[in-house]
Amino acid sequence: MNRLFVAYKPSGIGSNLFLSQLKRKYGVKKAGFSGTLDPFAKGVLIIGIGSYTKLFRFLKKTPKRYRATLWLGAKSDSLDIEMVDSVSLIKELESKTIEDVLKSIEGELEYEPPIFSAKQINGQRAYDLARAGKEVKLNKINSFIYETKLINYSHPFVTFEASVSEGTYIRSLGAIIANRLGIENGSLSALERLNEGEFSYNGEEALDIKKCLKIEQNFYHGANDNLKYGRVLALDDLEIKKSGCYWLDSGNFISIINITDAEVNYELGRIEC
Repeated sequence: MNRLFVAYKPSGIGSNLFLSQLKRKYGVKKAGFSGTLDPFAKGVLIIGIGSYTKLFRFLKKTPKRYRATLWLGAKSDSLDIEMVDSVSLIKELESKTIEDVLKSIEGELEYEPPIFSAKQINGQRAYDLARAGKEVKLNKINSFIYETKLINYSHPFVTFEASVSEGTYIRSLGAIIANRLGIENGSLSALERLNEGEFSYNGEEALDIKKCLKIEQNFYHGANDNLKYGRVLALDDLEIKKSGCYWLDSGNFISIINITDAEVNYELGRIEC
């Protein structure tokens, strides 16, 4: 069975364990998700079953939108409430000041990812090293912050939304916001992913894969059996001949091809719909 849908992961459970629950629910062995959520976070996960697990990189899943609550003055090595070890009393701020700081992080942003993250260091997860008490040094990364919005300020808690590029660490954004407010520490007390690009939660309703691909559709005018059996495709039989990645519709299945230097190659062969 091939199926694509959006699930909603609750907080307090890891993405892999949540996926195991979905496998049992749908009675399948092969399934995957796009965009890991920490146990602390809740929200949407794009789930692919069967061959659809191969299609995540071709989906319209950027920008991602999150809603987070920042606890001003809370010190935590994990940058969330899991490891809060002290709380400082902070003078109440003007909402306009917070809005200005939120706007200041929009655009290209360079920063350090949190040490309690899934980033790998010599084959090991950063959070495993950090939990073992080992020193963790991560290279700075770049993200694009498309839009920020102040949702609520109830001192010392700031709830905001941010639309961001893939791979953005919202916990790091919280720390940056606190720092730009002149506050030494700030940790997230809540984090929710609202959507990944065009994907939002809709009761795990099955999605039409043909409407979810971010790559352009091409059209093949040769014999359909060539696609069915993964035979070599001639460039002259394609409607669009310029270099690029495309998907082809064969009714009951799709194929994904690459055109490079006037040669046609399969990126993915027959994927049943």
